[in-house]
Amino acid sequence: MKMKVLVFFVATILVAWQCHAYNMFPLRMNTDYAARSTEAKCASWRLAVEAQNIFGFKTIPEECVESTKEYIHGGQYESDSKTVNQQAYFYARDLEVHDNDVFVFSIDATVLSNVPYYSEHGYGVEKYNSTLYDEWVNKGVAPALPQTLINYNKLLDLGFKIVFLSGRTEDKREVTEANLKAAGYHTWHQLILKDPKFITPNALAYKSAMREKLLRQGYSIKGIVGDQWSDHLGDHRGDSRSFKLPNPMYYIE
Repeated sequence: MKMKVLVFFVATILVAWQCHAYNMFPLRMNTDYAARSTEAKCASWRLAVEAQNIFGFKTIPEECVESTKEYIHGGQYESDSKTVNQQAYFYARDLEVHDNDVFVFSIDATVLSNVPYYSEHGYGVEKYNSTLYDEWVNKGVAPALPQTLINYNKLLDLGFKIVFLSGRTEDKREVTEANLKAAGYHTWHQLILKDPKFITPNALAYKSAMREKLLRQGYSIKGIVGDQWSDHLGDHRGDSRSFKLPNPMYYIE
């Protein structure tokens, strides 16, 4: 009988300790995905997108529209952009710069913000409409992404040549040049836009081919800054380092 009482007493202490230990960790998340808050699920969505654990999506989850809006306008988006651009600068300032050294920047959502467009189209919950987007691009009113503009000027001061490499087509050259200058990007070494006759299966293949062209011209690619993984993956990267800017609103293959 005494043994049964002792076992019951020990078991009671263990259960109480386990409950106390659990309460010591109030941030422990429930492993059931459905039980998570919308805020937590959408933060996890953004992380998975940036890590390319989620890719190929056509729209963001409908429940994440407000969360994405808050992320974009609440300060975190610019803070993340600042961190990426700072790291690009810290890396660049430690390099010995040569006359043929270039940094390659994408344009949309990298040097020019398309948040004004996407804020009118559900922050990515609407399917991409190329006609509407082209109409917006042709207005030439995209503002600079401020942290990229700061990094751009610092890289110029270090002596790097700047190459803008975009999936925009050649017919948008005039408006793109005007928009870049109006936004504060006053100079560049090359502005590479897509020849509609140059057919590739996706953006990744196109940007790889354009980097190959730069290398054949004798340039040394030291850094790549872009918001899409297709800006960074693929071939002909030279000895560059990639700096992936945040973009939780859309994915380009």
